[in-house]
Amino acid sequence: MTSTLQPASMTREADKRPGRWLALSVLVLAVLLVAVDATVLGLATPYISEDLRPSGTQLLWIGDVYSFVIAGLLVSMGSLGDRIGRKRILLVGATAFGAISVLNAYATTPELMILARALLGVAGATLMPATLALIRNLFHDARERSLAIGIWGATASAGTAVGPIVGGFLLEHFWWGSVFLINLPVMAVLVLVGVRSLPESRNPNPGPWDLTSVVLSLVGMIGVVYAVKEAASHGFTWVTLGAGLLGAAALYGFVHRQLTLPIPLLDMRLFSRRGFSGAVLADLLTVLGMSGLVFFLSQYLQLVQGRHPFEAGLAELPAAVGAVAAGLVAGRAARRFSVRAVVSGGLAAVGLALAALTTLNESTGYPILGAALLVVGVGAGFSFTVTADVILSSVPKDQAGAASAVSETAYELGAALGIALLGSIVTGVYRDFTGPAGTPAAVHESLGAAVETAANLPPHTAADLLTAARDAFVHGLTLASTAGAAVLLATAVAAWFLLKGQKLESTG
Repeated sequence: MTSTLQPASMTREADKRPGRWLALSVLVLAVLLVAVDATVLGLATPYISEDLRPSGTQLLWIGDVYSFVIAGLLVSMGSLGDRIGRKRILLVGATAFGAISVLNAYATTPELMILARALLGVAGATLMPATLALIRNLFHDARERSLAIGIWGATASAGTAVGPIVGGFLLEHFWWGSVFLINLPVMAVLVLVGVRSLPESRNPNPGPWDLTSVVLSLVGMIGVVYAVKEAASHGFTWVTLGAGLLGAAALYGFVHRQLTLPIPLLDMRLFSRRGFSGAVLADLLTVLGMSGLVFFLSQYLQLVQGRHPFEAGLAELPAAVGAVAAGLVAGRAARRFSVRAVVSGGLAAVGLALAALTTLNESTGYPILGAALLVVGVGAGFSFTVTADVILSSVPKDQAGAASAVSETAYELGAALGIALLGSIVTGVYRDFTGPAGTPAAVHESLGAAVETAANLPPHTAADLLTAARDAFVHGLTLASTAGAAVLLATAVAAWFLLKGQKLESTG
């Protein structure tokens, strides 16, 4: 008589879906595209400003509306993917992303550019939660899933480095719209291969997609993120306060509604799981602490050290290299040591690297900067990869989209808060510098304005202005690095306690 019981290893082999690694390559294309698109706009902004001539407010909206919309729709789109199918929403979103990229490239007015960026945010919000949720359903073996998540995270990190390099190259040879048109061939490959290689997955008992919850989530996130950014840039005003209060009220209404709905858009009980909530909080605070450095580093390299856009992009490459290398081995390290050791150790490494950057000055040699960026990349790669694995592993597969969206929302909110809070340190210190007599007030708005103004001044006055402006900018950057280091080191300590006893699955 033959036993019907099979060894666990044979069961796990049966669970391994053929073509899963090809499917993963499609998913990382989507991640790469979103990461690249988030970084190239910063390089293209001076060219867009010269061509479309937006007002100062319009220029801010061109830069911010993409992240506002993504932050507001991530949870809703992740939940929608759980309901209608993650493959379907990924392919529809990818097609829309490619088409709207053309609208971005050929925008002829500031208003059209703002609309195009907002629509691109809607499409982008469908991509990230769907990719991570599909990984959860593609890879049933826990060790393979950890490697897949590592590759996913490494690709996102690589995208943040590839963006400035590719964008810098295109801007030096073509017009600014080319940085958006590079999305088209990538999206074409993603859709054509994804149709055949990606499996469909959804929640078998999804319940209705509650539009009231969608509106509350969108209004709440946009209101809070907008208020934080505006308060940091222009101080507290009645408009800023009103937006913040409206956002907070909408988020309160969203949470209350989720707790009362029979089948909520987002199951708030997920946050009662210490591993899940600890990993989400760690991600939010980590991105917050790093955002000031990431946001202002390109300006430091170009406007303080005088590097060209392409050269500045190459200079940031060590961070991506470190993140890719760490992401690929993070799961194995977490199983050998512990989740909290790897996450806390990674965050502490980032904190110490940021602390080292407090020594920056105009003439800092690249070896110091490059080494610090490498350590930042390694630490972030270990931390983000393991926390993503913890978040996905701690929820049922049916809720993978919503859980992934919470993780991505933490990134977006952390970035908004980091740029606003740490950015306010840089801009506050910069605005107080004393320039040569007779220089216009506009030079205190940004370092870019000071460099542009100096080009039209007598050589001696221009040199004095640039010296004062660059010294003030670097001083603000070092203070922001100090604050970021403090946040990262505090987060490392918090993660040590919050992730106590947390383990990655060892089997499928």
